[in-house]
Amino acid sequence: MAQYATQTGQERAESVVSTAVANPIPAGLSALAFTTAIIGCTYAGFIIPSIRTGTSLAIGAALFYGGIVQILAGMWEFKKNNTIAATIFTSYGGFLVAFGAIFIPGFGIFSTLNASSSLHEALGLMFLCWTIFTGVLFLGSLRTNIASMLTLLLLFVAYLLLTIGQLASANSILLAIGGFAIATALVAWYTALASLVNSTDSPYKLPMGLIG
Repeated sequence: MAQYATQTGQERAESVVSTAVANPIPAGLSALAFTTAIIGCTYAGFIIPSIRTGTSLAIGAALFYGGIVQILAGMWEFKKNNTIAATIFTSYGGFLVAFGAIFIPGFGIFSTLNASSSLHEALGLMFLCWTIFTGVLFLGSLRTNIASMLTLLLLFVAYLLLTIGQLASANSILLAIGGFAIATALVAWYTALASLVNSTDSPYKLPMGLIG
């Protein structure tokens, strides 16, 4: 009986090891930061002065890195039973894929909206809905850590400014303020680095402002 119990314990230990999932948060946050930085630089005219060139660059980032990688990271967070991170990554991944799809010529979305002179209003509505949802995510993150909360708070302000800019018929001043997203990306990269080194045997740790 004791031998059977020991074998069962070993089998359970092996099962835990085989189903262990690495921390997906650094990958998800890095994808979020990279895409947010590209979009922020595009709207602010920073480094990339042409909005058309910047948008073309942002499409690839939004679809393949910011979109797909975040969705995958979110799926792994569901596996780890981390509801907040899973919801954030899958939602933002899907949003960035949808945002990138608007500017793909073969889909005809951009040309249709542009021809009807409703492009800015449509983007404004899209950003408005996402601003509200980001506010919901921020409220849901109040018991996580300060770094994650600050990332979501900055994202909320960035999307709010982009919403105002688009609904104001792409007012260049308001859209330039959308460069606030650059600060969001920097905080998200820091949070990704902190999560990365804190989950490994790194000789140093970075504070994330744990709450609890």
